[in-house]
Amino acid sequence: MNSKQQKTLEAIFSNPTNGNLPWSLIENLFVAGGCRIIEGQGSSITVEKDGVRAYFHRPHPQKEALRYRVRDAREFLTKIGVKP
Repeated sequence: MNSKQQKTLEAIFSNPTNGNLPWSLIENLFVAGGCRIIEGQGSSITVEKDGVRAYFHRPHPQKEALRYRVRDAREFLTKIGVKP
């Protein structure tokens, strides 16, 4: 994991929840953590690692993840054992 991904991880786990985080950085962090991104219909994706799955919708038209998406990403990362 590089320093940019480490900063993204710290931002995801910060309190209060950051609602101004670009979604592309979160997806990049998932891939760096060994997750597989499965494209769904439209803006939906499934993120999977070792049988643990999470379902997300990419934000549009804006690029920033809202707080609830960041909290969901934090919950998924916790489930797969990734913490700052």
